[in-house]
Amino acid sequence: MCGIAFLYSPATVREDLSQKMHSALVALQHRGPDADGIWQDQDVTIGHRRLSIIDLVASRQPMADPTRRFILTYNGEIYNYKELRNRLQSRWDFHTEGDTEVLLAGLILHGSSFVEKMEGMWAFALWDNLKKRLLLCRDRMGKKPLYYQQTQDSFACASELPALACLREEPWQEDLDSSADYLRHGYYLPGTTAYQAVREVLPGHTLSWSPGQEPQEQSYWQLSIGSYSGSREQACQDLRRSMIESVEKRMVADVEVGAFLSGGVDSSLIVSIMTHELGIRPKTFTIGFEERSYDERKYAQQVADYCGTDHFVEVLAGWDRKKLLDMILGKIGQPFADSSLLPTSMVSGVAASQVKVALSGDGGDELFSGYQRYQARAILRWFTRLPKMVRRRIGGVIRSLPEPVTHHSHSILKKAHLFQDIVDRLAWETPYTAPVLYTEQVYNELFPELRGRGHQLPTLPEECDIDDIQRMMTADALVYLPQDILTKVDRASMANSLETRAPFLDTRVVELAFSLPRSWHRSSGKGKKMLHDSFSDILPETIWKRRKQGFGVPIHTWFRQGLDRELKELLHSRKSVVNRSSVLEMLELHRTGKRDHGYRLWSIYVYLLWLAEGGGLKLNQESIQK
Repeated sequence: MCGIAFLYSPATVREDLSQKMHSALVALQHRGPDADGIWQDQDVTIGHRRLSIIDLVASRQPMADPTRRFILTYNGEIYNYKELRNRLQSRWDFHTEGDTEVLLAGLILHGSSFVEKMEGMWAFALWDNLKKRLLLCRDRMGKKPLYYQQTQDSFACASELPALACLREEPWQEDLDSSADYLRHGYYLPGTTAYQAVREVLPGHTLSWSPGQEPQEQSYWQLSIGSYSGSREQACQDLRRSMIESVEKRMVADVEVGAFLSGGVDSSLIVSIMTHELGIRPKTFTIGFEERSYDERKYAQQVADYCGTDHFVEVLAGWDRKKLLDMILGKIGQPFADSSLLPTSMVSGVAASQVKVALSGDGGDELFSGYQRYQARAILRWFTRLPKMVRRRIGGVIRSLPEPVTHHSHSILKKAHLFQDIVDRLAWETPYTAPVLYTEQVYNELFPELRGRGHQLPTLPEECDIDDIQRMMTADALVYLPQDILTKVDRASMANSLETRAPFLDTRVVELAFSLPRSWHRSSGKGKKMLHDSFSDILPETIWKRRKQGFGVPIHTWFRQGLDRELKELLHSRKSVVNRSSVLEMLELHRTGKRDHGYRLWSIYVYLLWLAEGGGLKLNQESIQK
């Protein structure tokens, strides 16, 4: 996997163009420690950092065509590149064996429509030096990142915000609408960033730009829902075949491929397909926690023993402020509230010590109805039919009992509190597009200056026959998955120079999953029925039957073991949009054990930590190298 950067700036002298690009590539070194390259002309410079996975010696970038008119810098893997190469070779004289030249040739011969033939993950920039035209593109599901900024006289893009900051002309300013989005959801909405006029290319889109023109973004792929015409038995057969083919595609590499193994269904299924269907015995990697209710090591070990893998385990004992700062400032470049960023970075480090590529189970919950909130929404159908007074009394009883800090998979009372949270947020999450952290009333109390602010939520595909659970699955696949899960895994893995591949996000698997009736995915209160019925023979039944847990982090404990003091210091260190007294009240309820506000406090802590470091305005080569 790689890091890319591009800068067009006629007003910048050649030496400064070179220096800016050099700084950007320093910021991207973790994404590609094996090689780097710069292509430069009078008013444009293009950079690349390489993590060598395929065609290890050749396929250097930026790559130009024989005429030197087109220059490509590319981050990704095209799994069907050999098939595409065969289609192109009658019209192109190939000089390398990798997928980069296939992409370059395809774009030159077929234009931007070539991406519709590609299967994989990618973000690229193709510069036409004759016509002065730039083409940017991201893969369908948003696995690989790409950010950009246009000013009056310049245009820049890069794989990560800290690298893009090295190419900027003026300091960035916080976008309060984006801050409102972050504090509401815990991440930024598609296409936006924490900074004014700094954008991200949308998943499944191309973006074209020429000097003096506004960027033109166009969709080349959209998710379609509910069109499967076969029987459920046929669907199981199609799913099994598609998943096996997807895993097999993602084994293409000239280096060793391992796999993350959490002990949950998704990663366990990937590992079992590797071993039982493809005859591969991979190295597998797990992170555990000292707090028992969050620890899944025994399940991961059970699957590792069942599949005969070479298994590696590490334990996360607590939060690491230095590591968090490095990830937020040096890799992500803006606030990010998913606390599992830290263990994901740790397991990536363990994996990177053994392999250069690891398969992951990302996408399984969104595609196959795995999240507990889907079941909660199903219960809401019944709950909202109860008389209003009865609902109030039930909520009152639940709130009168202290909220346990244990993981919800180990406590009915904890599940009851989480369900009441959903009841309280129902009005603000309807129609559902993305999970929110607060009710509207609590949000306005915590962040009064952001009342009414925020970007418009993305528009979902218009489908006439879609129920509320299927709408949630669709929204999570298009918003929560790319903005939270895939962002986390990409930055955490690439921070350790590790490439991750997600078989569930194969186009055929995604389209098949969303073509099926929702009732096939979930019944009797359980999700992932299609996965179970398609693959029940290659995983122990204990893995299928175990309670859904997810990659939770015991941050509630951290806020009772010192992190609360640090949050208080941040609250008093500078003025912000955060209502100090309301947060202190929330912190006291958490400290005394009346409510578990761990995840909400963490999102505020990360935001204030980012502000304390200059609100991202200090992002430059010096801070990155620290």
